Amino acid sequence: MKKILSLLLVCVMLFGLAACGAAEKPAQTGAPTPAPTEAPTAAPTEAALVVDTCILKEADDKMRNTYTLLAVNPDAPFTDADGNAVSDVAVNTAGADALIHWMLSQEALDMAGNYGVAEYGEHLFYVKDDAPVYTGEIAPATEETKTIRLSTTTSVKDSGLLDDLLPVFESTYGYTVEVQSAGTGKAINAAKFGNADLILVHSKSQEEAFVEAGFARVVDGFEAERISFIYNFFVLCGPSADPAGVADCDSVLDAFAAIAEGKYPFISRGDASGTHTKELSLWPEALGITADAASFADYTDWYISANAGMGACLVMAEEMGAYILTDKATFLTFVANDGVME
Repeated sequence: MKKILSLLLVCVMLFGLAACGAAEKPAQTGAPTPAPTEAPTAAPTEAALVVDTCILKEADDKMRNTYTLLAVNPDAPFTDADGNAVSDVAVNTAGADALIHWMLSQEALDMAGNYGVAEYGEHLFYVKDDAPVYTGEIAPATEETKTIRLSTTTSVKDSGLLDDLLPVFESTYGYTVEVQSAGTGKAINAAKFGNADLILVHSKSQEEAFVEAGFARVVDGFEAERISFIYNFFVLCGPSADPAGVADCDSVLDAFAAIAEGKYPFISRGDASGTHTKELSLWPEALGITADAASFADYTDWYISANAGMGACLVMAEEMGAYILTDKATFLTFVANDGVME
């Protein structure tokens, strides 16, 4: 780890970047953190590279990535994977409430906002300016409520954020949090099947559909089912040689168009995750790329739909010299791990 941190520090000193091509984020303080603006991208050097994949485009307004907590409604219309109604679902509402209350406490918000600063020299997550702060009592675990099922996206899991936060909650209040990690679509489906007490995801349209279908509930102390509290940014990454010229494009939309025009390899999550949903919105409309495999059948020589988590897709992009859209937190973790993701 010391070797990796030293390499990253060299990159910072040479280019003012935390990873090749990455723009520096402002320091977190008690005041709201302003969204970053795009900085000129410096070309990486051999000495600065741990992995070849680099951040080539970021800080575009279309690349903000917001995370939301939702508690599962015990009276929701649960179904099995075949769509058949399920009536014997037990939801731990008390445990879900306790975890949500703690995640919105000042202690947890400060931890989330400062996560990664010591190791990476910048913030991996930011607390939303309007994030609600819970100041009430947090119920300790009982024998009936001590196990909480959290269904979440691979982005917050692979970044290491939950590994940092959850042990503090568990040791303080006596709970055990069982984390199921998948793309947002699959994480939401787990809740629809009755296999989660709460979800932590990052796809507004899918979250709103979840609420509209009656699967979420309002937690005491909050005004709505969706509780958005932290964010980071998607980044467009690719090989350091950048054959598509992504780093020189005026916007992320221009960058995606350049990748498509040149038919350069691109790894798509392909898993209905929040990252996948965002990626689909960035391709030129004329291409017609959607979640339907038939929509990109003519592009399979360069567009690879992996149906895999963020960490696995980053490994694929590194191995193939491909472009990829990822959340920045997971990318920086990927770099720090020398391209190895468990």
